[in-house]
Amino acid sequence: MEPLTPRPTLFDADPARACELGEHDAPALQRFFERHPEYFLLAQGRGPAPDEALQELRDAPPVGMPYTRRWTLGFLDAADRLVAMANLWSDLLAEGVWHIGLFVVASPLHGSGTAQALCRALEAWMRDQGARWVRLGVIRGSHRAERFWRRLGYIQVRERADVAMGERVQVLRVMVKPLAGGAIADYLAQVARDRPGAP
Repeated sequence: MEPLTPRPTLFDADPARACELGEHDAPALQRFFERHPEYFLLAQGRGPAPDEALQELRDAPPVGMPYTRRWTLGFLDAADRLVAMANLWSDLLAEGVWHIGLFVVASPLHGSGTAQALCRALEAWMRDQGARWVRLGVIRGSHRAERFWRRLGYIQVRERADVAMGERVQVLRVMVKPLAGGAIADYLAQVARDRPGAP
């Protein structure tokens, strides 16, 4: 994969560095998705759509879910090649709650420990930006992803059924991790949507 145009580093995430991506990076991100389609095949029942990257760069939470800022981060190796990406929203639903919408790591790096290293660096950066909690959704039955996030300390707070994703309808496990202390009960007191049994 060809290198991306040089751009400022947001934070180091050994063995990569994190940079912000914009719509001008859509062609490179699209090629990355097409080379590493596993998530899309599992989640959507098909490979990435022809405009998948642009959709991800423009993605926003549903109406009624306020947030402060969205980020699309690219993780670049020493040759400025994309090896992972993440979509984030800050202050989603409540101040200090950050959401990871999508996290994709290049297929050859699966099982190497790279994903864990990138996530730990990402969490430290989010905490430095004011995050107290991180939330995300994991497809129920995606055993590898479920194990991965549990090992990193994420705790399931509820499930959301009938989530349309491409050609499939999934059940999502909503998982949360405290970054600055506090109990899950403290989180749920702030985020009613994630309480068990909430609509």
